[in-house]
This record gives sequence, structure tokens and C-alpha cells, in this order.
Amino acid sequence: MSNLNSALQQLREERKQAQSQVEKLDQAISVIEGLSGRTSTRGGATSNRSGRSLSAAARRRISEAQRARWAQRKKQATSSSSGPRPVVAGRKPLSVSARRRIAAAQKARWAKFRAQQKAAA
Repeated sequence: MSNLNSALQQLREERKQAQSQVEKLDQAISVIEGLSGRTSTRGGATSNRSGRSLSAAARRRISEAQRARWAQRKKQATSSSSGPRPVVAGRKPLSVSARRRIAAAQKARWAKFRAQQKAAA
């Protein structure tokens, strides 16, 4: 039990030394930043935020505008889902006969593959 107590005491001493070293480093960083005119880039409670803040009314207008944009996109998506398929940029849509030819060729390739697997077994 005394070994555990001595190990615990030693760990607490090392933590105290590490904390004092971190505080010294923070002081040195703040001095250097003060010389260069920079503000702290680290987040947290001690950082000074000098960014712009929006009023509640402005945030409300922005969120309403975003909701309106999403509603418009949703409306367009539902109206176009019953119509023809959307065209992928840079591609022409395939005709029904072309899709059928592709499907038939793929079926033939799979049939050939299965025949080879069956012959090898």
C-alpha cells in the first residue's frame, strides 16, 4: 500500500511540474503574440473572439431563406420524379432500345461466364 501511495505522490509531483511548464509556455506564447500584434488562435474560454455576430432577426431571415430554398428544391424533385429521368451532365440519355441491347449483351456475357465455370468444375 505504501508503494501505491508513493507512486501516487510522485505522479502528482510530475503533474504539478508539467502544469507549471505549460503555464510558462502559455505566457511565452502570449508575449510573442503581443509583440507581433496577433491574437490567440487557440479556441477556448480565454480566446478573444473579434468576429462578426449576427442579430437574432438576421439569423431568422437567413434560416427562413434557407428553408425556402430547400422547399423549392424538394418541390422540383417531386415534380420531376414522375417525369423523365434527369440527364447526367455531359451524357445523352439512352433510348429504350439501347438499354435493351445493353441488357441482352450483359446477360449473354453472364451466361458465357457461368458456362465456363460449369465446364471448369
